[in-house]
Amino acid sequence: MTSFKAYKVDQSEEGVHGSVQKLSFSDLPSSDVLIKVHYSSINYKDGMVTQPDNPLVKNYPIIPGIDMAGEVVRSSDEKFKEGDYVIATSYEIGVNHHGGYSEYASIPAEWVVPLPEGLTTEEAMIYGTAGFTAALSLHRLEENGLTPEQGPVLVTGASGGVGSIAVAMLAKRGYTVEASTGSPEHEEYLKDLGASKIISREEVYDGKLRSIASGRWAGAVDPVGGEQLASLLGQLKYGGSAAVSGLTGGTKVPTQVYPFILRGISLIGIDSVNCPMNLRKKVWHRMANDLKTKEVFDRIKVVHTLDEVPETLENILQGKTRGRSIVKLMNGW
Repeated sequence: MTSFKAYKVDQSEEGVHGSVQKLSFSDLPSSDVLIKVHYSSINYKDGMVTQPDNPLVKNYPIIPGIDMAGEVVRSSDEKFKEGDYVIATSYEIGVNHHGGYSEYASIPAEWVVPLPEGLTTEEAMIYGTAGFTAALSLHRLEENGLTPEQGPVLVTGASGGVGSIAVAMLAKRGYTVEASTGSPEHEEYLKDLGASKIISREEVYDGKLRSIASGRWAGAVDPVGGEQLASLLGQLKYGGSAAVSGLTGGTKVPTQVYPFILRGISLIGIDSVNCPMNLRKKVWHRMANDLKTKEVFDRIKVVHTLDEVPETLENILQGKTRGRSIVKLMNGW
């Protein structure tokens, strides 16, 4: 094969523009591991890459796609060999290093994770960064002492990628899950994933910030941030904790010290981008085992072709997607 297809984004005087193009292997960076990409996925961060004046991309052109799973074609690193199935997510992938919206990708070995036994490449991308973020959130909450016996756990932004998978994983672990969403039409969908109660955004934050309120939740998975995060912190039970991973609700969290010193709550930051490799492998192992939500994969996945990527990126920026949108590049395992 002398050429392959990829969705490439470039910048000119007219702005940022992308298209599906034929590339050659010389267009890829010279990295340790060449991967035949089976699947990638669509994330909000991927959509941001296509926008002018975004803070993510330092140099164009760029092939977006912060996630990929596939098969090793060639490796100069002894940790990987031809035929190995692998995952690559996070780090600089898809923002400052050509990413997963390509039939082939060249990736540094230290960014590559062996596909855990128990996952297919398609399942790995139904998870993708969103699933990894959800799993890492649950993992860190449990490290901080969260157990199902302590009470219900809140998931904000529940109909999105991180939220949907967090609902399913928490339910799988035996937690009582309260799912908050601004899309009431997704109520049955969230209940199918395992939510015991659906609440509106306004029930979490009604527009009035209180330093402390009645303790409702033992924990929270929050990919939203902003004032809603400030509000839910004041509603955590004694010793409760919240894992925050997103900022779609804003970057400012106007909270007060009271819930921290009167209830001993914890705010846990979740970073999926530079998560240490030993923890990364541990979380992916859990995703293939005790956190695996195979029975809900078909409910949350929507499969797209490479040609459908531009429209799907626009939809995710407008909040029009539900669950997990994945991109099929080649037939995978």
